[in-house]
Amino acid sequence: MAKHARRAKLMKWFGVGLAIALSLYGILSLLLYLRQTRLIFFPSSIIESTPATVGLAFKDVWIGVPAAKGTERIHGWWVPAGTQERGALLYLHGNGDNIGANVNHAARFQRLGLSVLMIDYRGYGQSGGAFPSEKTVYEDAQAAWDYLTGPLGYQPEQVMVFGHSLGGAIAINLAVQHPDAAGLIVQGSFTSMQEMAERTLSFGFLPINWLLTQRFDSLSKVKRLQMPVFYIHGLADHQVPSDMSDRLYEASPQPKRLWLVPNAGHNGLAEVAGQAFSNQVEAFLEQAMPQHR
Repeated sequence: MAKHARRAKLMKWFGVGLAIALSLYGILSLLLYLRQTRLIFFPSSIIESTPATVGLAFKDVWIGVPAAKGTERIHGWWVPAGTQERGALLYLHGNGDNIGANVNHAARFQRLGLSVLMIDYRGYGQSGGAFPSEKTVYEDAQAAWDYLTGPLGYQPEQVMVFGHSLGGAIAINLAVQHPDAAGLIVQGSFTSMQEMAERTLSFGFLPINWLLTQRFDSLSKVKRLQMPVFYIHGLADHQVPSDMSDRLYEASPQPKRLWLVPNAGHNGLAEVAGQAFSNQVEAFLEQAMPQHR
């Protein structure tokens, strides 16, 4: 009888523990579903530098984006090339900074003969709008493309698209929509948000595929690219594994390039690479944009 009572008590506590575990699992799943944009986007409104900081002339631009309630505006900088212009580059930054943290990198492209349009997505920098999402950053990139090929007067084949980290996923999505663009440069980006969550964010125990609304599924998109693409990744990147660029490269059609930079992390890759960065990009531009404007 005592043995039966102990067994019943044990089963009772097991049931309580299981119920608690399932409740916690459900709560974590619900939080991930409802709050996932807060785990992906880290917008900052503080702009610490401008192109003038690195000696470049620039002008502020404001671009309208259709929104649920009228039109919202994104802010950007237009940095014209020197006398020998090759074309334009649309610069799409990552999830944790704004255009002010990217002026040094943008200057590298400007010195290679590209006029650079840098934009902040809605919720970042001086741009309007609420907290960003996958949908809104895609819309913002499209608005910037329309500005380049509309008011600024560039033909699609004169526009190169660049994206770093999350900006790489945004750039890939935009490039798929515009197969007549000159080319695409993707630095330190990932295959999909699902794989990032499972591999690097320790959420593999949750049903990520069911919960994820912000998918950024670049791996399924790159096979549809119809332009030269150049993947760049640091082999010491501890935020986005470099093998993700390997796989994006393998899934992309020709013409394509892959450059894995030894000792380079997620940020500061060009500083580690030194002059080799400009040399590699110049070689790609010669392939993708051989004719100057």
